[in-house]
Order: sequence, then structure tokens, then C-alpha cells
Amino acid sequence: MKEFFNYELFNIGGNKLQLDTLISFIIFIAVVVGVIITLKRLIYRSKKLNPAEKFSINKLSRYVIILLAFIIGLRILGFDITVLLAGYAAILLGLGFGLQHIFNDFISGIILLLDGSLKVDDIVEVNGRIYKVEEINFRTTTVLGRDENYVILPNSELTGNRVVNWTYNNKSSRFQVDIGVDYATDVMGLMEILKTAAKANRRVLDKPEPFVRFEDYGDSELSFSVYFYTYEIFRAENIKSELRIEIFKALKEKGINIPFPQRVIRFKRDQEDKNF
Repeated sequence: MKEFFNYELFNIGGNKLQLDTLISFIIFIAVVVGVIITLKRLIYRSKKLNPAEKFSINKLSRYVIILLAFIIGLRILGFDITVLLAGYAAILLGLGFGLQHIFNDFISGIILLLDGSLKVDDIVEVNGRIYKVEEINFRTTTVLGRDENYVILPNSELTGNRVVNWTYNNKSSRFQVDIGVDYATDVMGLMEILKTAAKANRRVLDKPEPFVRFEDYGDSELSFSVYFYTYEIFRAENIKSELRIEIFKALKEKGINIPFPQRVIRFKRDQEDKNF
């Protein structure tokens, strides 16, 4: 039996792989997989952590386990890690210069997972576009745009550029809908109409309460804005559309006009016309 387990499968450059070593390696891999699965279940069962924290902790712990398993696995197979690193130092140095952007993305991924400034399900604004964070990996972050397309962003772009996190403090955000009306409009009555329309929307929060602001005197209109708060930040444009529809209906029922821009055009007569 001992001879059976000591059976040499192959020998490359003095590195032998025996049957017992292969069996030990397979068992080790099975244990590692079992630890990863068990740890994930324990993390996601926790009631003290929110979903974003569970995701980050699970990702980091899995990467750490895989890294340690890789090193231990090489040792089990009989490889000397120090010799390998020394032998390939020049190659690793060259790869470091050639793949510095990728390494930067990896470091940025670790930062994102550790500092908690960006979490899964956060609503962020990057380069003027609104996204919902779907998944944070070591090198890239997967986000969902408002037009329902998935975008893969390098992590270095999120850590190196200005990013607006609309849900960083888990509070509501404020939005506005602008409207212009005729100069003959009853200002106080209009402001009450706009406020009522905002409060009637089920996705608009009662507290903080919606409010209306008289913004300015325009060339041909009085400018107003209705401000509202909501938790549905990612779909705020849909809420704005709903409010515009309700406001348009209310203004039409009350006979309040939305004026068209007025322009005065003067034609300069030719000299010949002046002689007549």
C-alpha cells in the first residue's frame, strides 16, 4: 500500500509528483472550497451586517483564502516559493511596468472594498452619468445605467476621479421640477397647486415636505420650481415625469397658461420703399 501511494506520476526538473501528494492536494482544494462556501453562508446569515457590508467582507475573505491556498498548494506540490520568486524577479519586474494600470485597478479594488465609500446598491454619478452599483471586484466594478445597460468600470476610475455617491449616508435626496407660467397667474394659488401635485405622488416623501420656490421673472414667464425628496434616487427621472404630467393636468383644469417664448421681429425697409 505504501508503495502504491509513493508511486511517482512524473518528474520534471527534479520536481517529483507522487500519488499521495496529488491526493493531498485534491483534499486540500476540497477543504478550501468548503471553507469558502461555509464562510459565505455564515456572513450572509449575519443580522448585524447590511447587504453591502456582507458583500465586501465575503469578497475580501474569499480573495485572502484563495491567495493563501495558492501559496500552501504550491508547497504541498513541492515547489519552493522563494526560489520561484527569485528566479522570476526580472520577469515580474517587467510585468509590473507593463501591467501597472491593471495593478492600479487591483489596489483600487481593495480600497473600495475596505473603506466602504462605495457599496453594492449605491447610486453614483460618474462623469455626469447615473449608475447603480451591481458588483465590486478586485479589478473592475459592474454598474447599471438608467438606460438598463451594464457598464464595466475600472476601479482606478472610481478612486482617481470625482464620484458623487447619492446614497452614501442612506438618506433621501432632493430633486426639482421647473415650470414657467403666464404673468397673469395667481402666484399663491399656483404654488399651492404645485405643492399638492408633489405631495400626491406616492414615491415622494412626506417628510421632508415638498416645497415650491418662486425662482425668477423671465422674459415671457414667471419661473417656479417644485422641490421634493425621495429614496428612489435611481428612478428620480421617472418621478419627475409623473409630476410634470400631474402639474400639466392641474394647470389645464385651472386655466393657467404656459406661455410660448415671444419674439419681436422688425424688418428694415429698403431705401426705395422709403421714397414712396
